[in-house]
Amino acid sequence: METECPGCRERDARIAALEAKVAELEGRLHDLIKPPVPPRPAPALPKAPAKQRTGKKPGGQPGHPPHLKQLVPPERVNTTVPFIPATCAHCQTPLPREAGPDDPPPVRHQVAELPNLAAHITEYQGHARTCPACRKITQAVIPAVIHAHSVGPNLTGVLSYFAGCHGVSKRGVEEISDHVFDAAIALGTVANLEQEVSAALAPAYEDARTAVKQAAVKHLDETGWKQAGKKRWLWVAATCAVVLFMIHTLRNVVALRKLLGETLTGILCSDRWAAYDAWMLLRRQLCWAHLKRNWEKMLERGGAGKRLAQQCLGVQQHVFELWHLFRGGGCTRETLKERMAPLILELLAALRSGTRCRDRKTQRFCARLIERYPALWTFVVVDGVEPTNNHAERVQRRAVLWRRRSFGCHSAQGCRFVERILTVVQTLRLQRRSVLQFLYEAIEAHRSGRRGPSIIVGR
Repeated sequence: METECPGCRERDARIAALEAKVAELEGRLHDLIKPPVPPRPAPALPKAPAKQRTGKKPGGQPGHPPHLKQLVPPERVNTTVPFIPATCAHCQTPLPREAGPDDPPPVRHQVAELPNLAAHITEYQGHARTCPACRKITQAVIPAVIHAHSVGPNLTGVLSYFAGCHGVSKRGVEEISDHVFDAAIALGTVANLEQEVSAALAPAYEDARTAVKQAAVKHLDETGWKQAGKKRWLWVAATCAVVLFMIHTLRNVVALRKLLGETLTGILCSDRWAAYDAWMLLRRQLCWAHLKRNWEKMLERGGAGKRLAQQCLGVQQHVFELWHLFRGGGCTRETLKERMAPLILELLAALRSGTRCRDRKTQRFCARLIERYPALWTFVVVDGVEPTNNHAERVQRRAVLWRRRSFGCHSAQGCRFVERILTVVQTLRLQRRSVLQFLYEAIEAHRSGRRGPSIIVGR
């Protein structure tokens, strides 16, 4: 029988010891490494309330006034091409050229076309002559008033209109001048023209500020802006006929008084931002559109405030049904007051119950709203007051689009241009006046040292 050699026994022992050591280490490693804990599922958010289908087709509804192309008046027509029937379509009898008393008016169709848009270029030449006696040269000097400008007031107004009304960039304005009007200008000239237009519109801007200050009803709002990457605030104050923009470093009562003066007069329509608390409570109208968004968020949160949100939204629906009825001529101011009275009491009772809600956020919201409660109902008793601040947000929309495209301004001078051109453009749009004509008159007056046209109708 073969005997196992000592070397083999030693080898097997070492292998067994190593296997035992590996097993021990694997056990320790298993104890150290804990199995991953499965993530806790996020709490399910309550579903947003489903919108009820109205059954109406998309688009304009029956009775909605159509937005049709408007024909220009006869005095605006440059060329008229008549089509006159020569013979009767039924019996082939020759027809007269002139219209008779029983003939209906002609069917009209107008086609608008642009003429050649090449800018009219005027070259001023300062000639030199050599004296035949002393042989000295005399150079004619181009007058300084002519030499000061390389772009006329009409083209300056059009280019600033593209920049300030439609948000075209400086390079875009440069390209429009070159490719559309065949008048090449430098990029720096575009910036210089903006500053000239800003100076020309300064009197109109101050007129707008005065008009808004003195207005009986005004809508205010504010949104973010940038100057050289630093935070600024763009304020807007709007009446039914005048709009005023201002870019300021602050979003508080200091900026508010800078916009409208130290004495805050008239009725203010706004949201519930703290800066507006400087206004007398009984001379304010809080925006119901903002309230609706607050109540819808409360409804989406669910919990203790859900029932309160449903009740408040129900009251709001009835409030706007009455308001639209009144605005459409379906009831008088006195009838509006009578029908609003129970809704005023119902909403107040709901908010008071909300202050005892288990949700702390709902409690605070209801308490703050009760403090300003009279300012919810100014529109019921005062003529010219709307229940929302939509007017300010609509006129501010053009500025918001400008900010998204350009990210603000690079200098304080650029901010002044934005303030003034937006003030003029939005005011003239409300008044249905020509922006281009106003810009031309303002630039021409500025270059001749006269005061420009007034932005206030009737002055």
